[in-house]
Amino acid sequence: MIDKTAIVNKSAKIHSSVNIGPYSIIGPNVEIGENTIIESHVSITGNTKIGKKNKIYPFVSINDPQDLKYNGEETNLIIGDNNKIREYVTINPGTISGGGKTIIGNNCLFMISSHIAHDCQVGSNVIVANNVPLGGHAIIDDNVVIGGNSAVQQFTRIGKMAMIGGMTGVLHDVIPYGLSTGNRNSLKGLNLIGLRRAKFENKDILGLSEAYKEIFATKNINENISKLNGSFHENPLVKEVLEFITKNKKRSICTPFS
Repeated sequence: MIDKTAIVNKSAKIHSSVNIGPYSIIGPNVEIGENTIIESHVSITGNTKIGKKNKIYPFVSINDPQDLKYNGEETNLIIGDNNKIREYVTINPGTISGGGKTIIGNNCLFMISSHIAHDCQVGSNVIVANNVPLGGHAIIDDNVVIGGNSAVQQFTRIGKMAMIGGMTGVLHDVIPYGLSTGNRNSLKGLNLIGLRRAKFENKDILGLSEAYKEIFATKNINENISKLNGSFHENPLVKEVLEFITKNKKRSICTPFS
């Protein structure tokens, strides 16, 4: 159902099961999948594709990138299924220089006044709490939780199932399964509770804990990794952390010494 006060461009592709509330505005190049709910006073423009069973709350704005270089180029925003996008959230599509695409996965929760900037890549089952901005080109992997009033600098990566404490300034990449807090973030340990809840094998969790101590034994991380016992490389959790650390990156790795 589309409220009579909503303005929906005739060129938009809206599934018949979509609900659009009062005074919402939907642009011409927007696609919205089945059973998605758009509440009142929502603005969605640009080449935006929204999947199934999303719920978008009042005063959400999906609009042009906040990048001074942006000059109206054709870029894209892709949002998956079953996401909850709460009041006053802002989401921007990509820019030409950043690959032209912002991507959000499935089953995410973006709390009030959070911001997903241009060219971000956000995985699935991610929780971004109130008033958290993700700077441009940030990469947030699956099952990440970012506490309220934190801020993620542009080009920063946060690995799978990492947790960021509230009011943290994320300037350094956070390893998968890491815990990070601080005015300028440092590593506080591993998300052991999350790993157990996810039912990873106990031997793998213990192996990751031992590897963590070795990897961050000194400030020379590369040297520490080179000395790791070969058995650690067979642990799937450790392998993921090592791949994350050694991957090409824009930011430094968050450490206990950061």
